Amino acid sequence: MGGDFGPEVILPAAAKVLKKHRNLTIILAGDTEKLKATADAQDVHLDDRLRIRHASQVVEMHDDPRLAIRKKKDSSMRVAIDLVKNGEAQAAVSAGNTGALMGTAKFVLKTLPGIDRPAICTTIPSMTGHTHMLDLGANVDCTAEHLFQFAVMGSVLAEAIDNTASPKVGLLNIGHEDSKGNAQVKEAHAHLVNAPINYIGYVEGDDIYKGTADVVVCDGFVGNVSLKTSEGVAKMISHFMKQEFTKGLYNKLAALIAMPVLKAFRSRIDPRAYNGASLLGLSGIVIKSHGSADVFAYANAIEIAVIEIEKAVPEHIRTRMEPLLEKAV
Repeated sequence: MGGDFGPEVILPAAAKVLKKHRNLTIILAGDTEKLKATADAQDVHLDDRLRIRHASQVVEMHDDPRLAIRKKKDSSMRVAIDLVKNGEAQAAVSAGNTGALMGTAKFVLKTLPGIDRPAICTTIPSMTGHTHMLDLGANVDCTAEHLFQFAVMGSVLAEAIDNTASPKVGLLNIGHEDSKGNAQVKEAHAHLVNAPINYIGYVEGDDIYKGTADVVVCDGFVGNVSLKTSEGVAKMISHFMKQEFTKGLYNKLAALIAMPVLKAFRSRIDPRAYNGASLLGLSGIVIKSHGSADVFAYANAIEIAVIEIEKAVPEHIRTRMEPLLEKAV
């Protein structure tokens, strides 16, 4: 029921994914009457593979996460996450309030052993394909230990999603030199040098898009600012290109000639194709979709959930953390 468009986007997106995955079942957590009415209006067929679990409440985008956890125990968000906890579902996908989703998921599912805080991780297009980046806003203040945990989790995710045997992990910093960075970053770097992952050291902001690392690790404040800045730059470039290609007849003709290239370029950097952020570190799989996602974008978020189920990402993180916990003891 969450996000900017609610069932109007989520139902057709679910139907689209079900056509591709014949062994998949999707449970729609939300108001039964509204979901049925939307399904009828959009000619989406409800059956055993696309069924409803009623939820009488909705977490609004402006709701305080703590109040949502305490007072909205029958919200569509809570019901969906409870389904994962009870084993009726293997993953939850939501376009709702990010803070409430993270808080509810952590409260209900708990974190994996050795993980203090979950982190938000998503993929960003790069020159070599894409880069996994975390944390993107769940944890504004992080210790060196948190960054270490993020690096391990990000490595496991990249390994599972990309089928990469030894993904390269970089720690975001203001320079490559050992002398640069704040205390937390320097301490995390010292820990990561001996970590059981392919740690390549410090990376800078431009390395995110150059594809220097498969995984880029940072705290949630830096990650969120970096992501929003990138989105703003992309919008600015698109705006300027539209302006230039509509200036006069010759520019319009040039736009027609360049149209195939422009379409290919737009497809490669289309943020909808990268929609679906993982809430890593939980005992179950939870995927956050962008609130303004359309059908194509939301379907992609569901696809991320399917991949993480097939790859058993939480279990792989648990397995990777166990020897580190034993070593700490």
